[in-house]
Amino acid sequence: MQDIMTLIQDPAAWVALVTLVVMEVVLGIDNLIFISILTNKLPPEHRERARKTGIALALVMRLALLGTVAWIVQLTEPLFELFGHGFSWKDLILIAGGLFLVWKATKEIHHNVDPEDHQENFIAGKTGTSFASAIGQILLLDLVFSVDSIITAVGMTPHLPIMIIAVIAAVTVMLVAATPLANFIERNPTIVMLALAFLLMIGTTLIADGMGFHVPKGYVYAAMAFSALVEVLNMFARNARRRKREGGH
Repeated sequence: MQDIMTLIQDPAAWVALVTLVVMEVVLGIDNLIFISILTNKLPPEHRERARKTGIALALVMRLALLGTVAWIVQLTEPLFELFGHGFSWKDLILIAGGLFLVWKATKEIHHNVDPEDHQENFIAGKTGTSFASAIGQILLLDLVFSVDSIITAVGMTPHLPIMIIAVIAAVTVMLVAATPLANFIERNPTIVMLALAFLLMIGTTLIADGMGFHVPKGYVYAAMAFSALVEVLNMFARNARRRKREGGH
C-alpha cells in the first residue's frame, strides 16, 4: 500500500503512466485493424460479440503475461546465432507473428480482388467454427503484440502497477473503438484494402524486427497516417463528385 501511495505522489510515475498509455493505445491500432477486418467476415449478429470477447480475453492474457514479466524479459536472451544475428524467443515470436499477418493479409487481399474464389476466404465453415476461429486468431496476434509491448514497457518503467493501469486503459480504448472502426471499414470498401495494406506492412516490419533489422515505429505510423489522410481526401473528393452528379440531375 505504501508503494502505491509513493507512486501516486511521484511526478515521474505519472509521466511514465501517460507515456505508456499512449504507447499501448498506438500499438493497439495494429491489433484493432486486424480485429475489425477479421470480425467483419462473421455473420452480422456475431460480430460485436466476437470483438468484445476477443478483446476481453486479450486483456486477461496481457494481465497474465504481466504477472510473468521477469520471464518475459528473459525472452530477449539469444538462443542461437544465424547470419551474424543472435535469435531470441522474442525474435522468433515476432517472425512467426509477422508471417501470420502477411499470410492473412495476402489471403484477404486475394479474396477482395477475386471475390468469386470462395475457397480463398480465410474464415470458412459454419458460424460456430468461424466464431471460435476468429477468437483464436485475435488471441494469437495479441500474444505477439503483447510480448513486444511488455518488453518495451519494462524498459520505460520498473513499476508493475503502472504497466497494469496502462494495459487496462489501452484495452478499454480498444473496446470502445472496435465497433465504430469495424463499421467504418465495412461501409468503405477502399478502406478495407488500405487496412489490409497496413497489416501487410506491419507484418513485414515484425519479420524485419525479428531478423535484427529494426524499423522505427514512428516511420511506420507516419506512413500509415499519411496514407489514411490521402484516403480521407479521396473520400471527400468522391462524395463531392457524387453530390455534383446528383445536383445535376
